[in-house]
Amino acid sequence: MTLRVAWIQRHPIKSHGREDLAEVTLATGQDLPWDRHWAVAHEAAKLVEGAWAPCANFSRGSKAPRLMAISSRLDEANGRVTLSHPDRPELTFSPDDPKEASRFIDWVRPLCPPDRAQPARVFSVAGRGMTDTDYPSVSLIGLASNRALSEHVGAEVSPLRWRANFWLEGLRPFEERDWIGRTVRLGGAVLKIVEPKERCLATTANPATGERDVETLRALNALHGDKDFGVYATVVEGGTVRRNDAVGLLP
Repeated sequence: MTLRVAWIQRHPIKSHGREDLAEVTLATGQDLPWDRHWAVAHEAAKLVEGAWAPCANFSRGSKAPRLMAISSRLDEANGRVTLSHPDRPELTFSPDDPKEASRFIDWVRPLCPPDRAQPARVFSVAGRGMTDTDYPSVSLIGLASNRALSEHVGAEVSPLRWRANFWLEGLRPFEERDWIGRTVRLGGAVLKIVEPKERCLATTANPATGERDVETLRALNALHGDKDFGVYATVVEGGTVRRNDAVGLLP
C-alpha cells in the first residue's frame, strides 16, 4: 500500500474542538498554522503573558471529558471560531475580542465539572500555538495503529480521540514508533520525528458524546507497556501538505 497522508486536522482552541483540512502549508520551525492558537486558561492557571505554558494551566479533556465532543470551524480571514456540541447551542465568536470571549466562557462552563478549576479566560501567544510540547510541534499517527487498538479493545475507536494533525495510511500498526530520530517527507514538507506522544485520560472520552467509554490507556499499556500513541515532529523544511500526498522516510 502506498504510504500517504489520509487526514489532516487542526484544533484552533486547545481541547475545544477539531476540524478537517484539505491542505495546510507548514513553515520551518513552526507548528501547524492556527493549531492550538488559543487555549482556555482556568482559574488556577499560572501564566506569563506572551510565553508558552504547559497544559496543566488550561481546561482540557483529561479533566473535563465533555469537552471532547466539541467540533469547530475557523474563519481565518476574520479570526472567528464556530463551536458545536451535542449539549450546547452553536456558538460563533472571536476569541481575541474580550466581550465575545466572555460569551464563550459562559458557553463552555456547563461542560466542565463543578469540582474542577473553572474556565476563566482565553489565552494566546503571538507566533506559536499552545502545543503540549514546549517547542513548536506537529503530531502524526498511522491509521493502522488505531485499527489495531480498536481490535484489541473489541470496539471501534474513533481517531478523533487522539487529536493528531496528520493521519497516515500505509504503515504497519505502530510503525511510527520506530521513526524517532528519522526525517520524513509529507507532500512538500520535511519533518523530523522527535519523540513519542504520551496519552492522558482525554482519550477515554467518546468524541461524539463526551462520555468516558473506552479504557484507552489500559489498552496501550497492554499492547506495548506504555501510554504512548503517535509521535511529535518538528518542521525542518516548510511546504504544503495535501490530503493523499505521498509520504516517505528520508535517508
